[in-house]
Amino acid sequence: MGRAVTVAACALNQWALDFEGNLERIFRSIDIAKSRGARYRLGPELEICGYGCSDHYYESDTLLHSFQVLAKLLESPATQDIICDVGMPVLHRNVRYNCRVIFLNKKILLIRPKISLANAGNYRELRWFTPWNKARHVEEYFLPRIIQEVTGQETVPFGDAVLATKDTCLGTEICEELWAPNSPHIEMGLDGVEIFTNSSGSHHVLRKAHARVDLVNSATAKNGGIYILANQKGCDGDRLYYDGCAMISINGETVAQGSQFSLDDVEVLVATLDLEDVRSYRAEISSRNLAASKVNPYPRVKVNFALSCSDDVAVPTCVPIQWRHHSPEEEISLGPACWLWDYLRRSKQAGFLLPLSGGIDSSATACIVYSMCHQVCLAVKNGNADVLADVHKIVNDETYVPEDPREFCKRIFTTCYMASENSSQDTCNRAKLLAEQIGSYHINLNIDAAVKAIVGIFSMVTGRTPRFSVFGGSSRENLALQNVQARIRMVLAYLFAQLSLWTRGMPGGLLVLGSANVDESLRGYLTKYDCSSADINPIGGISKTDLKNFIQYCIENFQLTALRSIISAPPTAELEPLVDGQVAQTDEADMGMTYAELSIYGKLRKIAKAGPYSMFCKLINMWKEICTPREVASKVKHFFRMYSINRHKMTTLTPSYHAENYSPDDNRFDLRPFLYNTTWSWQFRRIDKEVN
Repeated sequence: MGRAVTVAACALNQWALDFEGNLERIFRSIDIAKSRGARYRLGPELEICGYGCSDHYYESDTLLHSFQVLAKLLESPATQDIICDVGMPVLHRNVRYNCRVIFLNKKILLIRPKISLANAGNYRELRWFTPWNKARHVEEYFLPRIIQEVTGQETVPFGDAVLATKDTCLGTEICEELWAPNSPHIEMGLDGVEIFTNSSGSHHVLRKAHARVDLVNSATAKNGGIYILANQKGCDGDRLYYDGCAMISINGETVAQGSQFSLDDVEVLVATLDLEDVRSYRAEISSRNLAASKVNPYPRVKVNFALSCSDDVAVPTCVPIQWRHHSPEEEISLGPACWLWDYLRRSKQAGFLLPLSGGIDSSATACIVYSMCHQVCLAVKNGNADVLADVHKIVNDETYVPEDPREFCKRIFTTCYMASENSSQDTCNRAKLLAEQIGSYHINLNIDAAVKAIVGIFSMVTGRTPRFSVFGGSSRENLALQNVQARIRMVLAYLFAQLSLWTRGMPGGLLVLGSANVDESLRGYLTKYDCSSADINPIGGISKTDLKNFIQYCIENFQLTALRSIISAPPTAELEPLVDGQVAQTDEADMGMTYAELSIYGKLRKIAKAGPYSMFCKLINMWKEICTPREVASKVKHFFRMYSINRHKMTTLTPSYHAENYSPDDNRFDLRPFLYNTTWSWQFRRIDKEVN
C-alpha cells in the first residue's frame, strides 16, 4: 500500500513569447524534479508561452507555437514516468481558454480550463480568455495533428475534472481560483481529492507574500489535504515582477518554501508527504464528512500510475517549517534589483545611467542597482552559470568573473550629477560620496550653458526674458525656468547614456533610470519629460516613507555611510535660486502637502475607491485630533485639484516596477481620465455643505 508521495512545484523565470527559452527552462525543471524522485511536476500559469503575452494571445501564432512546444515535451524521453502539468492557451470550439495540460508518457490525461479569471488591478484575463462555466462537465477536445502524431490520441477530456491515480486523487486550481470566495478546492476536497495543485502568475506587491501563504495553508487547514503552489518568477516583459514563492503545504502547515527573490531561472521545490496524514486528519472532522456525503461528484480521469511506491514505509516525509517573510525594506532591496537584472540582460544593454541628484529618491535607485550587483556576485559565487554567462555578454568579456559588487558596479553603472547655478555644494558632495561608496562611474557636469542657450533663443524670438519669482518674475516665468532645467537634464541623460561608453572605448549603450516615487507621480510633482522620463524606473511604485526606511536599511546592511546626510536633508528639487548659498526650495512646501499625507490620499483614492466627498468623510474622523473639518476640506480639495491638473503626466510615465496597490500607473493599473474638470464643483459643494 503506497502512502508516501513525492511531488514538485516549480518557479520559472519565463519570458513572454520566448518559446525556445521557456521550453529549455521547463525541461530543466522536469529533469531536476525527476532527479529528486518526484512523480508529479507542476509549473507556473501559462508557462509555455509566458504569462505576459497580452494581446499576442489573440494571434494564432501564439496558439500554434504553444502546441509546437507541447509536442516537443510530449515526445521527449525526459518527460517519461512523471506526470507533467504545464500551462498554455487552448482554443476549444473557437473559444480561447487559459489551460493546464496534464500528460504522462506521451498521453494527454486532461486539459483543464481556468474557471475564475483574474481581472482586477494589473490583470486583464477576461480581455483574452473566457472562463469555463460548466462545473463538473467534461467535453471531447479534438487535438491538432501535430499532437495526434505524437500521442496517437484523436480526442482528450477537456473540462472540470480531477485525476484518479492508483493511490490518490488530484485536483487543479489555477491562480485566481485560490483567491475566489468559492474556490474549487472546497468542493474537490469534499469529493475526496487529496492533492490540490495551483499554477500561478502572481506578481510581487510590498507586504503581499503573507496573504498568499495564508490562503494556501487555510485551504487545507479546514478540509485537510496537500496543496502544491507553483508560480512564475522574474520580469517577463513589463512592469511586474513575479516573485516565485513556490510552496507545498499539508493540513494547514507549510512543509517546503521556495525563494521569493533570486536570480535562478529555474527553482524546483520537492517534498515527500504521507497520504495517511491527510486521511487521518480528515477522519475526525465530522462537519467535513457530513458535507462530503452530500457533495456532487467530479468526473474522474483514471490514471494507471502511482505517485507513491508500494514499499515506502521507511521513506522519510517532510515536516512543517516556519515561513520566513522578508521585511518591506528587504523586499525593496531584492525585488526591484532582480527586476532590473532581468531587464538589463534581456534588453542586451551594457548597463545603467542614473542622474544622481544627492536626494533620497535617486540615492534609493542607486542603492537598488548596488543591491543588484550584490545579488549577481552572490549568484556567481554559488555557481549560477546562467548569471555568469549573462555577465559576460553585458561586460563583453568572456574571462571576467564578478566577485566584488563595487567593482562590478563600476563596469555597468554610470551616475551623473547635473549641477546648475541653483544647485548646492551639499548635494554635489553627497552624490559624489555615495557614488564612491557603491563604486559607480561618476560624472559631474554643469547645465548652465545649455539653460542660458535655451532661454536665450526664447528671448531672441520674443524680446522678453523670463525671471525667477525671487527676482520679480511671475509664477508662470518661475515654473517655466524650472522646467527648462529639468528637461535639459533629461536630454543630457540620454546623450550620455548613448555615448559615455563610446568615450571610454567600450561597446554598447546604457539604460536610463528614472527615480520619481509613487507619491510624486500621484501628486504630479514632476516636470513632464524631465529626468522622470527614462527607460525604466525601479522606485516608481514605492512610497517616500518606504524609501526612507529602505535608505536606513542600506546604511545598516551595506555600510553606505554617505546615506546618513542624504536621509537627514529635506527633499528639494533645487530648481529655484539659492538664498545666501543655501537651498530655500523644499518639495513639501512646493506641493502644499506632506509625503505622509500623500500616501494616505493615494490609498484612499485607489484602494478605498474614495472620491473627494468620501475621502473628506473618512479623513474628518481619521484626523479629528489634528485638523478641523474645514482644514480637512481644504486639504482634500487641494489634493484633488493638483491630482486632476497633473493627471495627464501619467500617460507618459516611465514604466515603473509595480510595488504598491495605490500606484497611479495609467498604463493598465489605474485607468482614469487625463482631462478632468479640475473645479470638481459638484463634489466640492457637497463637502462645503458638510463642513458648514
